Amino acid sequence: MIRLPQLDATDRRILLALDSDPRMPIMVLAQRLGLARGTVQARLERMTASGALRLHSTRVDATALGRGVSAEVAAELDQSHLNEAIVALREIPEVLECLAPAGDTDLLIRVVATSPDDLYRVSEEIRLCPGITRTSTRMILRTVIPYRTTALLAEA
Repeated sequence: MIRLPQLDATDRRILLALDSDPRMPIMVLAQRLGLARGTVQARLERMTASGALRLHSTRVDATALGRGVSAEVAAELDQSHLNEAIVALREIPEVLECLAPAGDTDLLIRVVATSPDDLYRVSEEIRLCPGITRTSTRMILRTVIPYRTTALLAEA
């Protein structure tokens, strides 16, 4: 299990301010929060290096990239080929995220596509990855609560 450093109150204040305006310059952010510019810079660098901050590309809505169809693909696999399957899945651009849940599903894969036919193609690419023995695809009709952490950052 990867352990990320715990965010303290100052880290949370910085991230909450950036949540409302992610393009805010560091100097403005520091002034708004009453912190030294170097403090804000160092903390952001630390959070980035530790993996506590996601890549900026995770903010891009796939619909803006022509991928308006989203789905989750549940995959069962031959456990001895797990690493090969993950390497192959990384090569599929439409794979946004791959999780290893508890239960009957070995991998849960979030994907996007341009159309239902394209989703079929993406699902087939996944099914043909080394080690994957079976897949089940569920199209997502609508996102009702998007990924968010604002409320968690605001907690004391």
